[in-house]
Amino acid sequence: MRYVIREKFWSWGDDFYVYDENQQPVYQIKGKVFSWGDQLAFCDMQGNQLAYIKQRLLTFMPCYEIYHGGKMFAEMRKEFTWFKQKFTLDVPGPNDYTIDGSFWLHDYQFQRKGRTVAKVCKDFWTWNDTYGIETVGGEDDVTILSACIVIDQILHDDRND
Repeated sequence: MRYVIREKFWSWGDDFYVYDENQQPVYQIKGKVFSWGDQLAFCDMQGNQLAYIKQRLLTFMPCYEIYHGGKMFAEMRKEFTWFKQKFTLDVPGPNDYTIDGSFWLHDYQFQRKGRTVAKVCKDFWTWNDTYGIETVGGEDDVTILSACIVIDQILHDDRND
């Protein structure tokens, strides 16, 4: 499946829309305006919450929790490395994703069990952050898209340090 994540140009919080390959909006991500750390609700277009993203504070490396149905489902961590950025999406069981590539160019892949299951590429010719995401069938697209939002939040915070 192909998606486009586009950050809303004018908003108080971190708000994003996710579009399908026909440029129809399928998801919306609404950030809380006044909160300690990032908190974002991942919703369908009817406003039903599908996931909730919450930044864990006071950690050595950036860490976010992804909730489904009110329970923590996954943890997204930026790994400590010397020269290259790397992320891990820890989900229940042996199904973790490793995420690497060129984060400087915003061109990276999600890998699970040695195979690429999603590819992400940033569009540099837009006024707001816009990413193209392609996932393979059978993957949890909401969790992958949530992880893409987390990476955007972390990279945005790194630019502002």
